[in-house]
Amino acid sequence: MDFEEVYNKYSQDVYMFCLALCRNQAVADDITGETFLKAIKNGHSFEGKCSVKVWLCQIAKNTYYDYLRHNSKLAEIPADLPYEKDFELELLDKAAALDIHKLLHQLPDPYKEVFSLRIFSELSFAEIGGIFAKSESWARVTFHRAKLKLREAKQNEQL
Repeated sequence: MDFEEVYNKYSQDVYMFCLALCRNQAVADDITGETFLKAIKNGHSFEGKCSVKVWLCQIAKNTYYDYLRHNSKLAEIPADLPYEKDFELELLDKAAALDIHKLLHQLPDPYKEVFSLRIFSELSFAEIGGIFAKSESWARVTFHRAKLKLREAKQNEQL
């Protein structure tokens, strides 16, 4: 495996994935770098059961979880990140956008993470399923349920 080629091809995707997870550019940059260091050290463990991109995102996710275990203080979710098309009109109003991000932050895992990977990282359902070692259908269902939970939370907030 030519890691220079892999880095050139996937570094931006891994960075965007990390940014979607942590919502902090500096942390995403660090996690991305650490991901590629781990990939170089453990390149022999890549079995080809998934795409290289999914494998790298799995490493990034685990690296991020390690980071969380060591650094429990995370930055607030910025309100100006892109969001799902259904909520596009609400993004015009920054206060409404902030409310949606707060609701997203309250979702339990895996809903929060699957929703973020789909919307912020723009990963396919197959890629998301691969990251969790689940099926594409699992990713679709989990994403759909996350949307329902967000809508329900939003409606309950308005009552």
